Amino acid sequence: MENSKITQEISEGKAVLGIELGSTRIKAVLIDSEMNPVASGDFSWESVLSDGIWTYSMEEIHSGVKAAYSALKKDVAEKFGVKLSRLKAMGISAMMHGYLAFDKNGRLLVPFRTWRNTITAQASKELTDLFNFPIPERWSIAHFYQAILNGEEHVAQVDYFTTLAGYIHQILCGEKVLGVGDASGMFPVDMDACSYDKKMLDLFNANKKVKAAISRPLESLLPKVLPAGKSGGNLTKEGAIWLDPEGDLEPGVLIAPPEGDAGTGMAATNAVSPRTGNISSGTSVFAMVVLEKPLYKAYPGIIDIVATPDGKPTAMVHVNTCTAEYNKWVSIFGEAAKILGAQFGTGQLYDSILGCAKDGEKDCGGVYSLGYISGESVTGFSEGRPIVVRSQDCNFTLQNFIRSQIYSAVATLRIGMDVLFEGEKVQIDSLTGHGGFFKTEGVGLEVMAAAMHTPISAMETAGEGGPWGMALLASYSADTKSKSLGEWLSSEVFSSAKIRTVRPDSADEEGFNKWLCGYKETLKVERAAVENLKF
Repeated sequence: MENSKITQEISEGKAVLGIELGSTRIKAVLIDSEMNPVASGDFSWESVLSDGIWTYSMEEIHSGVKAAYSALKKDVAEKFGVKLSRLKAMGISAMMHGYLAFDKNGRLLVPFRTWRNTITAQASKELTDLFNFPIPERWSIAHFYQAILNGEEHVAQVDYFTTLAGYIHQILCGEKVLGVGDASGMFPVDMDACSYDKKMLDLFNANKKVKAAISRPLESLLPKVLPAGKSGGNLTKEGAIWLDPEGDLEPGVLIAPPEGDAGTGMAATNAVSPRTGNISSGTSVFAMVVLEKPLYKAYPGIIDIVATPDGKPTAMVHVNTCTAEYNKWVSIFGEAAKILGAQFGTGQLYDSILGCAKDGEKDCGGVYSLGYISGESVTGFSEGRPIVVRSQDCNFTLQNFIRSQIYSAVATLRIGMDVLFEGEKVQIDSLTGHGGFFKTEGVGLEVMAAAMHTPISAMETAGEGGPWGMALLASYSADTKSKSLGEWLSSEVFSSAKIRTVRPDSADEEGFNKWLCGYKETLKVERAAVENLKF
């Protein structure tokens, strides 16, 4: 679309906004009527470990969202010469799971507990046994029940708890609601009814430990569940001023049900129909596969059952660490270059350092990296210790070291996915990747294809990832055209999408498989490090 037409659409309030609070960046994306990203703004942040809890401060949550929107607003002014003041629709998404608990006055009772925390093992096991349904450690209900088991004082004061997306959504429009995808990471949902599973709610409410700790039924503490295409409310005058303190943004904007980053990743890759799937890879990595039929059995700690934004059952393999560890190594190499008198931009640094992995040996020459910054439920770790292990006679080159770092970023995902592909014989027609892992040309798609022994696709538009996916869901809420979400995405968004597909190279696949065998052995070293290195 020509700039003049985009300018007119923005001026007339036809553009749509998506904001996503990711693990390392809060990003706002504005799209036009053809669903193309036309402007963006972001804010960088990172979780901190405070008193044994991975968290973000409320001050940074608030300032970060406003900063991302302000940067977007500036981008609009610079590109199109107009002030962003009117929107057709908008939506908020964020990293899934975690725990934000509030009292009746809206006061946060304990610091935000993010998905990265692995402090709910007892709750996860007891609830999984109670429901006969896998409840991962990072789910909101696991955090709440663990607080009950711990006898935490704040439990009796909880008026409601929600996710990060649900919290920001409530600030903007006052509604305590969640999209079904995000809600399915709080508590199991009944896909047909698009609500929390009543049988499991009854089991939870009847639990003696629960009855002794809270006087209200759990469902009264949870946000209402909404499917994609519904209205999640409208931007209030107070919400507009909160997001845009300059006072330019007009209230009344339709706001889509808030979603998790899994749901927006599915929307951004057109992976909401059975036999489709996507891999979202950044600080963490997770794969989503929309199921044709239920799995034969539960796989606690390995396979989660969640929902697409329109309520279809989806198998999810979630791994806490993907690019986070090799990001630190790239940063160190940048510092080394600076000491030697050379300085490079971030993009050039990543392309050069990660790109050299293409010249590494297919099996990394005996070098093994384990980037466990935190625990990993797929392999049974409650804590992590990032380590590098190599044989005495390994070929310890930069190329092999970096290749091992990249392999490590997807190794645990592969272990979890093997359960689906080999154990459950799940069939999939397409697997689409998006996120930082895929940015380096000739590396990301190729390594993921070899690791998953499956063709991996990437779409040009998916480069904007989750916030673009959230903007799409907001557009769908504004006008579904009487189509299902899958039909709408296929016809309105992806009918002419440019797609690049990489099929696994046999040598790469063989090399990764050989390396993975050694990687599984080095997990014994990781176990020893976790058990014995207490620092």
